[in-house]
Amino acid sequence: MRRKLLTLTAALSAAALFGTASQAQTFPDKPITFIVPFAAGSATDLLARALAQAITVDTKISVVVDNKPGANAFIGAQAAAKAKPDGYTVLIATNTTHAANEHLYKKLPYDPVKDFEPLTLLGRGGQIMVVNPALGVNSVAEFVKLAKSKPGKLSFGAGSSSSRIAGELFKQMAGAYIVAIPYRSNPPAVTDLIGGQIEMMITDMATGMPQVKAGKLKALGVSTLQRSPLAPEVPTISEAGVKGYEMTYWFAAYAPAGTPAPVVTRLNELLVKAAHSSTAASFYQNTGTEITTTSPDELRKVQASESLKWGKIIKSAGMEPE
Repeated sequence: MRRKLLTLTAALSAAALFGTASQAQTFPDKPITFIVPFAAGSATDLLARALAQAITVDTKISVVVDNKPGANAFIGAQAAAKAKPDGYTVLIATNTTHAANEHLYKKLPYDPVKDFEPLTLLGRGGQIMVVNPALGVNSVAEFVKLAKSKPGKLSFGAGSSSSRIAGELFKQMAGAYIVAIPYRSNPPAVTDLIGGQIEMMITDMATGMPQVKAGKLKALGVSTLQRSPLAPEVPTISEAGVKGYEMTYWFAAYAPAGTPAPVVTRLNELLVKAAHSSTAASFYQNTGTEITTTSPDELRKVQASESLKWGKIIKSAGMEPE
């Protein structure tokens, strides 16, 4: 009887492995959903749509982008974590969901490590500091001077952890008290900045630069230590008045925990190919995002390292978990 049970168990295991391998060979054979935890028009949304188009061209299978913004990306991340682990739901995430939030909040409705299977890093980028032209400042130094003369009277908007921590680090390093105003995503914060409800933002290039080019916002500095090729005339925040200032962000893709390994491998292949495709090239070029792809294991290591880094930044900025 024991021998029969062992034989049956082995047979069932072999059948399961065969089924998983067979599934991976035919994957994908129906539409895939990319969950974006930020609003339409955000950098993450634009990247997801570029990758979705590239994968659709490659596989002839449609990829749907589902925006679920709000609660500092909690809503989208939680929805992806709870999705069926069959490879047909992918979270297009950032350091907000998978490195910063765990240090910003005492309790998350998802676990950034246990609830996901890493797929690949997708890119790294810098941010841009923008103000309402009516504020009457023309440089980072002038903004700092104004903020110091009116402590607590100026505000900055933030619709992501990258934007929020960039602002908190700026005010800490500049020695100025500026009030943080949280938003569901960066695009609505930019809308309020243009409307004069807030005075400043440090936001992703994809969201900020179009408004700068349209003359609706004024760029004061970029958050990287080198000037951006998208706006070489704009100095770095470091060289313009807050020496040593630097803040970057990254994008990555994740599947729900329990997604079969062969399917994870296939998704990695599709996403890496899409990131390097001519279809997605315009996103990377127009936003100044560096194409950066990895294996699932490499992303797991990057995430662990970035979590430690963001934790230190948040602590040094004096931000207590909410």
